[in-house]
Amino acid sequence: MITRVTGQTQMRAAQANLQASAQKLAMLQEQSSSLKTISRASDDPARAANALAVRADQRATAQYSRNAENGDGWLSAVDTALGASTTILNQVRDLTVQGANAGTMTPAAKEAIAVQIDGLKQDLLMQANATYLGRTVFAGNSDAGAVYATDGTYTGGGASAVLRRVGPDSTVQVDANGAAIFGTGADSVFTLLDNISADLRSTDPTVTVSDRLATIDTHLTGVIAANAEVGARQARIETASTSLTKLTGTLEAQRVQLEDADLATVILDLKLQEVAYQSALSVTARVIQPTLMDFLS
Repeated sequence: MITRVTGQTQMRAAQANLQASAQKLAMLQEQSSSLKTISRASDDPARAANALAVRADQRATAQYSRNAENGDGWLSAVDTALGASTTILNQVRDLTVQGANAGTMTPAAKEAIAVQIDGLKQDLLMQANATYLGRTVFAGNSDAGAVYATDGTYTGGGASAVLRRVGPDSTVQVDANGAAIFGTGADSVFTLLDNISADLRSTDPTVTVSDRLATIDTHLTGVIAANAEVGARQARIETASTSLTKLTGTLEAQRVQLEDADLATVILDLKLQEVAYQSALSVTARVIQPTLMDFLS
């Protein structure tokens, strides 16, 4: 069967072809100005869905990165406080060893050591109440202003640990348990320092501070162990940060591939489409000439 070609058929076909060419030209012009291959989901539904998924992953990764950065700040503050606490306790131990030589020391000399112990207690309290961004790093999520009062009494309460999520299934504790590290009540390191000072000031010849050395070593070992644990958690945070940085670059490359247009390619396609459109207009104008019947119909 041979299809009969009429003037109207030619005109409708030419109009459809010109419209398609103009539409493609408009699309390329939009891409050249926005530098995006997708302006709306209808342009490419599958590609748009993939782009939205990548953007969602980018937002999640950015939040994990912020969490890791914040967690690293917390752990750095804890590490600094524990390092200073180790130094202070070592000084306390040295002074206690000196004070144990009761036979060669005058009461004035022992009083001077006791005063130094009192000062070190205040320094240790400052470290135990260390903060990061206004939050105490040894009191969990407690809103207490300090973990220990000025007299060494524990005020941190039974707060929960502070966690930072650095991945879909990965969290890291970024605080430290002050009660477990420095102790509470009669077992606290601050009570120990008070007892050492009292022993040095005592006039009872049977009282000696040498009995406190073992307890000092116990607290010192606990602080060092806590510092080592914090170091391990900080290493996890740093590893997560490195992985998140790499993932950020990978996701951005995927987003660019899905969304961004290659300017050189778009301009070349635009020029070719402009030539094709102008040629189609010229050819159509030559082939389909208006007649008197077109105006009468």
